[in-house]
Amino acid sequence: MIEPIRHKLSTKTIILASSSPRRRQILQNIKFPFEVVPSMFEENLDKVSFDKPYDYVQETAYRKAIEVFKRLQKETRQPDLVIGADTVVTMDNIIFEKPRDEEHAFQMLSRLSGRCHTVYTGVTLIKPSVKNPETFDVKRFHEATDVYMPHHSSDVIKMYVETGEPMDKAGGYGIQERGGTLVERVSGDYFNVMGFPLHRFCKELLDFL
Repeated sequence: MIEPIRHKLSTKTIILASSSPRRRQILQNIKFPFEVVPSMFEENLDKVSFDKPYDYVQETAYRKAIEVFKRLQKETRQPDLVIGADTVVTMDNIIFEKPRDEEHAFQMLSRLSGRCHTVYTGVTLIKPSVKNPETFDVKRFHEATDVYMPHHSSDVIKMYVETGEPMDKAGGYGIQERGGTLVERVSGDYFNVMGFPLHRFCKELLDFL
């Protein structure tokens, strides 16, 4: 989908403002040129101040991206494009991010068991303005995917948590790893559940550039 602009992308300094190995893997798989500069934004926004979960992830993604963009500008490393992203799992209007510890992961997965939940990923693209390089242009969007998880016994959930896999993943599971065995089906973009809506990103990137 990005083949028409691939030659242009190869000449640009593109930054992924995320340390997520899943996002890195997704972009590497399509031979997308980028380097990783993790954001220093603390991700401490008050969730209850946002009307919808997707408002929260979009704002978090923006804060991640703009922190890296401005930091690199100060270091006289003007990036051509910065990509920020944030992913949360939601159900009953409750936001589930990464678990604090194993007990928290167990509680999360027990609540998701036997239910349908929604994964939201917010993405922000930032580039220097053509009219004024000292300012910048921004594109923000989000993607939603519904995930159906059948009922699992406490023993199954406990044994999965003990693998350690849930600890760095929103909602406490990784669909691309062992956590995929907990999921019956998805409705929407599978890559979005991994943490990055690949098709939507390519579409928005084409429009943005």
